[in-house]
Amino acid sequence: MSELGGASQPVVVDDFELPGVPDAFQRLWTPHRLAYVKGGQEQVTGKHDCPFCEAPERSDEESLIVHRGELAFVILNLFPYNPGHILVCPYRHVPDYTDLTLEETAEFAALSQKAMRVLRAVSNPSGFNLGMNQGVTGGAGISAHLHQHIIPRWGGDVNFLPIIAGTKAITQTLGDVRAQVADAWNNTDLGQ
Repeated sequence: MSELGGASQPVVVDDFELPGVPDAFQRLWTPHRLAYVKGGQEQVTGKHDCPFCEAPERSDEESLIVHRGELAFVILNLFPYNPGHILVCPYRHVPDYTDLTLEETAEFAALSQKAMRVLRAVSNPSGFNLGMNQGVTGGAGISAHLHQHIIPRWGGDVNFLPIIAGTKAITQTLGDVRAQVADAWNNTDLGQ
């Protein structure tokens, strides 16, 4: 009992001890990512083992390349978060956005814009996530070669399957998506 005659209140150490009292955050439990946090992933270091350096040496269909520019190229992500998840990569093997030349930066930006226009024409997403993970600590799976993610998003595209079954529903094969996006890239007037 407290001095006022009421029940004593427990000492609260942090917000996690307040059941039923929400904060501003939703938590995504991803124990499989612990290997990345602890540095357990094997990192690409040079051109010899870099998938972004090897991809342009293969056919577009085999490597999932959508478009080849002069200084950069557009490729589908082999492990997409959503159908149409695109990566824009410079040909040059550089790890950081600040390593790009002005010419590379201009083409990188132009290809990112065109990728969004093409994805809108092909699949009409209601939004996008764009981002570059810089360095292992920044979340880059391949930190040695700069790449920008362009992820189309639709309302309700995150459902219960990843949570309950550990499964992400992808409705098309990567080859089909690559063919659609490449065709639209080359044959669509996107009003640039």
